[in-house]
Amino acid sequence: MNSKFNILFWVLRVVAAGILLQTLFFKFTGAPESIYIFETVGLEPFGRYASGITELFAAIFLLIPRFNWLGALLSLGVMSGAIVSHLTVLGIEVKGDGGLLFALAIVVFICSAVLLYFEKEKIPVIGEKFKSSES
Repeated sequence: MNSKFNILFWVLRVVAAGILLQTLFFKFTGAPESIYIFETVGLEPFGRYASGITELFAAIFLLIPRFNWLGALLSLGVMSGAIVSHLTVLGIEVKGDGGLLFALAIVVFICSAVLLYFEKEKIPVIGEKFKSSES
């Protein structure tokens, strides 16, 4: 793989993992904003803890090249839920954040989607179907 692509993939991994890890503090300490969000979507407290644990695993897997596909898949799932929640129940702006949480969810989603696309051949069971016949 081209070294420029390698650098790009590491930037995408670090950006997504960094955002996921940064939000964990607020979920696990019961920050008022996190409680408000999960109460609004009807998942407080179990949804807050479950999403936090899933995001922790996603961030770890994103930083391990062998399991990058799994981290990208997990973060895509969690961010899909976050984006849908913002677009339906929460709104783009939550408690005067100017849409920051929504924007961060979009950034993680895009980073993860790009990573998963380029790592699709590594996915167990279905990855073989994505391999080109030229290989």
